[in-house]
Amino acid sequence: MTYRHFPLHPETPRDGLTLEELFAGRDIDISAAKARIAELMSQEGLPYGDRSMTYNSRLAQELAAWSETQANGGAIHDALFRAYFVNDQNLADIDILIAVAEQVGLSAEAAKEILLKRGFRQAVDADWQRSRDLGITSVPTFVIGNRGLVGAQPYEQLEGLLLESGVARRMT
Repeated sequence: MTYRHFPLHPETPRDGLTLEELFAGRDIDISAAKARIAELMSQEGLPYGDRSMTYNSRLAQELAAWSETQANGGAIHDALFRAYFVNDQNLADIDILIAVAEQVGLSAEAAKEILLKRGFRQAVDADWQRSRDLGITSVPTFVIGNRGLVGAQPYEQLEGLLLESGVARRMT
């Protein structure tokens, strides 16, 4: 699997927005939406906190792009998920990102350097452009060849996408 980065609310300021600010004027019942997401997460056995904020994820995406070039760097994805969706941490804060990198065994010094020098800015820019080119408007979106599924999908739908795209079924 290859992770691609998506410009999810890139206009969000560094200090974030409350969910009320994010969804202002959209006639969204935030409490009901949070309850629905919490239930879906629970059904899948995923942890989920009671977050009240949204944060700009650009630097987290750059950190993740870098981490994928490191041994065992893929662990960053789950750690960033927990930081944001469970612990309501600001993923635009470099100190938080460095701590997350360190939690998964990555070098704090190297993570800091990558973040300060924006060493993976172009890689994330390329992913954002690919999203635009493919017409992707939300996450998650799963793409295989010319086929795709948008949004959180049940296992059977993802399995169908794989099989229809010619991926061989593995026997376990």
